[in-house]
Amino acid sequence: MEQLIFILWTLAKILAITVPLIVSVAFYTLWERKVIGWMHVRHGPVYVGGIFGIGWIQPFADVFKMLFKELIIPSNANAFLFRLAPVLTLAPAFAAWAVLPFDDGLVLSDVNVGLLYLLAMTSMGVYGVILGGWASNSKYAFLGAMRSAAQVVSYEIAMGFALVGVLVVAGTLNLSDIVRAQAGSAGLFDWYWLPLFPLFVIYFISGVAETNRAPFDVAEGESEIVAGFHVEYSGSAFAVFFLAEYANMILISFLAAILFLGGWLSPFPASWGLLGVAGIWWLLAKAALFAFSYLWFRATFPRYRYDQIMRLGWKVFIPITIVWILVAAVAVQAGWIGQGVAV
Repeated sequence: MEQLIFILWTLAKILAITVPLIVSVAFYTLWERKVIGWMHVRHGPVYVGGIFGIGWIQPFADVFKMLFKELIIPSNANAFLFRLAPVLTLAPAFAAWAVLPFDDGLVLSDVNVGLLYLLAMTSMGVYGVILGGWASNSKYAFLGAMRSAAQVVSYEIAMGFALVGVLVVAGTLNLSDIVRAQAGSAGLFDWYWLPLFPLFVIYFISGVAETNRAPFDVAEGESEIVAGFHVEYSGSAFAVFFLAEYANMILISFLAAILFLGGWLSPFPASWGLLGVAGIWWLLAKAALFAFSYLWFRATFPRYRYDQIMRLGWKVFIPITIVWILVAAVAVQAGWIGQGVAV
């Protein structure tokens, strides 16, 4: 009986994470269309559920449209892998949320190797992209899959080194302990964005590249390879790819806030009263800031060429992260940062 109660309680906690995540993805797509519309001096969605001039029901209309569309499988495609690819992309995108702490003690699985688990989960999503491109039996889809594989391999190293910098300063792989290590009387000046600023910038930019978002969207490159790895997908399978991409974007936003901006900690000192009270609302606000940056990048920057993306990852980001890991290690050894020492 106790085992059944434990299973049911775990399932309830999983639903408490996945259901708001799916709803957040739906409204994130609406917010993206509105923000890009405003930046282009136009309205974006207005008419479908147009309360206050915002099409609140538009994302749900899009979901229903895709779910009821036919999933067309190309005649020479590998049908099994073609169907499996979206699932292999979505599963890691959702599984990674298991170790994210939303507040002090508010986490599904408070494991001591949370950073390693996150690296493993975020790295697995590319297999779905590669399989989707290969199984489609389309040269454009396969080209997009190869681009995505090379891009993810390149920027996964930079992301991993950025996480090593956090590990060196915090001295732990547990995400909750990493947030607690950033607590201090100086508020936001105790967070890791300050001593690890180059790693902070590189981590977030690498996260944009990992999720194949503009200006690193060469895997989809509409003007070059006609939507890339999912060019042959339609209906519910395309919706799953879409859901996985936006879930990953929200995940990277939360991770950047947790690792470098103090997670649920307040940016103000405790002496500021209510403003100094830590809570999940601070984590949501920080993650929303990063999520908005994704939309800002898409509306602002042109797509990088493939050779530019490779050069940025291998010749710029990786050397900088290696050097800054050494700098952080020296600073920790000298007692300037880490080990509970305020910056």
